[in-house]
Amino acid sequence: MIELRLGRMSPHETERLLAYDREHVWHPYAPMPAAYPAELVVSASGVRLTLADGSELIDGMASWWSAVHGYNHPKLNAAVTTQLGKMSHVMFGGLTHPTAIGLAERLVDLTPAPLTKVFFADSGSVAVEVAIKMALQYWRSQGRSGRHRLLTVRGGYHGDTFGDMAVCDPVNGMHHLFADVMPQHVFAPPPPLGYVAEADETYLDELRALAAAHADELAAIIVEPIVQGAGGMRFYAPEYLQALRDLADEHGLLLILDEIATGFGRTGELWGCDHAEVTPDIMCVGKAMTGGYMTMAATLCTDRVAEGISRGEAGVLMHGPTYMANPLAAAVASASIDLLLSRDWRDEVDTIEAVLTAGLEGARDLPGVADVRVLGAIGVVEAREPVDVPAVQKIAMDHGVWVRPFGKLIYTMPPYICTEDEVGHITDAIYAAAESL
Repeated sequence: MIELRLGRMSPHETERLLAYDREHVWHPYAPMPAAYPAELVVSASGVRLTLADGSELIDGMASWWSAVHGYNHPKLNAAVTTQLGKMSHVMFGGLTHPTAIGLAERLVDLTPAPLTKVFFADSGSVAVEVAIKMALQYWRSQGRSGRHRLLTVRGGYHGDTFGDMAVCDPVNGMHHLFADVMPQHVFAPPPPLGYVAEADETYLDELRALAAAHADELAAIIVEPIVQGAGGMRFYAPEYLQALRDLADEHGLLLILDEIATGFGRTGELWGCDHAEVTPDIMCVGKAMTGGYMTMAATLCTDRVAEGISRGEAGVLMHGPTYMANPLAAAVASASIDLLLSRDWRDEVDTIEAVLTAGLEGARDLPGVADVRVLGAIGVVEAREPVDVPAVQKIAMDHGVWVRPFGKLIYTMPPYICTEDEVGHITDAIYAAAESL
């Protein structure tokens, strides 16, 4: 039995659990056994994580960008417990339930107007798999099975399952080891950096030429709108997203937008695509959708896509997860969306953006720093060389903050409910880490 008293765990029990964790529990992108121990979290509330020794850390990552309302929120807790009293799960094949219908209604109302059909998925990765499958099956249903490739840009990240890996950066991404066994798609160079940068006509011409050269074999274009997340935390100008929409229209392609990281206000607009005023044919949403409580995502599409698939040889979309539209997840997702819309989330994100900008800009002059960039509730310090993750995390923890660097990046995506003072603590921690580079 785990021994826990007054928010603390005994040193003996902490040591035992961490030793077992190191030897038996595989963590994301980590060796086995682990190269260094994980931090043991025993509770979380607001924007703070409580460790086994009773110390607290401001979570600068919002649990990988999902816990936008923080932790242990009474309204989200109530949504889960109320639903639990009704039913925790029921199969979605041949059955439905009010919670899923209500969430679908919220998503259709909230996303761009052409998106009217909702497919619930287990996770963001699965939502992208479904989006890819939708695009491929759509063209097969039209008798155009030769349209079987996707156009995307380097520097992207769309998930860890095989369909997703094939549209992540094939050289510098996390999945290059599998390049020889994945479908071969068409990659354009990454969009030039800079949200406010003037569009590069040479780059646009390259996009146009690439799309034209492969138009007959392309099913869709897939990108992360405005912000490329785990592929490098790169921000690009809205004009490039508009150009991709135009290319999709010109060549009759579908446009898939992966809004899993960018959706629900993270970039300062409700959806990343709102920056460019474009609408996709297929959109993936997740992460913040459930407020970090449950794993759930969704893939939305237009009537055209849904009808095209349903008129084809299969007559159905060939996908159906066991836990599809899980009532607990759907209940907390609806509550999370309602909570977001009940507050002035835009003002919250704007305030975070201002504090991140003020607190991180000075790091630009540090010798180990290559770039500093901020957009919405996203702050990034890019180092000149890959960072020592344990060393950076120790510095941040000494400042009372939790961050999770990767590659050359020390970044933050804090919960929207962070106060200015809490965001200031995060920027102080990142600045201190940048000074150490």
